[in-house]
Order: sequence, then C-alpha cells, then structure tokens
Amino acid sequence: MRGLLIGRFQPFHNGHLEMIKTILGEVDDLIIGIGSAQISHTIENPFTAGERMSMISDSLRSESLIGRCYYIIPISDVWNNALWVTHLKSLTPDFQVAYTGNPLAQRLFREGGVEVKVPPLFYRAKYSGTEIRRRMLSGEDWESLVPPATLAVIKKIKGIERLKDITRSDKITYLESGDAAP
Repeated sequence: MRGLLIGRFQPFHNGHLEMIKTILGEVDDLIIGIGSAQISHTIENPFTAGERMSMISDSLRSESLIGRCYYIIPISDVWNNALWVTHLKSLTPDFQVAYTGNPLAQRLFREGGVEVKVPPLFYRAKYSGTEIRRRMLSGEDWESLVPPATLAVIKKIKGIERLKDITRSDKITYLESGDAAP
C-alpha cells in the first residue's frame, strides 16, 4: 500500500522525520508532497520547493529511508478546494491513504474518496516550523530540532540571513538628532 504525506516542511525537522518513520510502519512506500511549492521568501514560507526537496531527500538518505520515499513532489496551490484532491492525484502516483493533520485537507480527501489517517505529532510545541523559524530569528537553539542534512541546506543558502532580511521593515528610522519626517 502507498501513502501520501503532504506538508509545507518549512523547514523539514526532526518531528517530520519521526512522523515519516512511523508512517513507514503502516505503508510500503510513501509519497511526500511539498505543499505551497510556489511560495518562498516569506516569513511563513521562507524556503523554496527545491530547498525543501533537498532537506527532505538528504535527510531521508542519511536515515536509509529514501528507498521507501522516492517520490518527493512539489505541489503548487490551486486555490480551489473542490479541485484540490484531483489536482494532487494528477501530480502523484496512485496512493491509497493520505496522512494529514489539517481538518480541511482531511475533509477534502474524504470527499475525494481517499482514506485519511492523522499522522502522529512528535513534541509539537518544539517540533513546529513556526517555532523553529522563531528560534532562528531570535538566536535561540534551533539546530538541535532539525536533521543534520536540513541544517546543512539552511547554512548553505544562508537561511537565517534570508529570514532576517524578509522580516525587516522598510520603514525609515529617523535619528534622535531631531530630524523631522518628510
């Protein structure tokens, strides 16, 4: 049986890796769909689809799991919920079960005739893309929350510098010298 796991993986972290290991105990192989593939360079989606593919494939390879997750597919948003499952099916090999914790995605899969399972979440407060990105910006430890391969990709692309750049304001700061705003 083949499963599908869809997520944004912004970035791919240890919780994702543990989730994949658990799911592989239930399916023969797993398609990994990289959601919102067309979006990057935003605070919620700082990494490109290609960067996320590298994080995932390199991490799975280092864990000897790539042979059971050889489909890593970028999935662009279609902005039409009625067509979403059909869109996914057009981009992926056949799958029998979809793994998602998103209530809307669960409903859409069920309406599309796909069995749905909620994947296990591992230490969700710590292993969350939002939390990891927050830590990256604040200078707190985040490196221990991602696989070494993800860390290597983020360092190579200067991911922290990118995050800091995209969160900077474009508002002009005036000196305390009394300069008036124009």
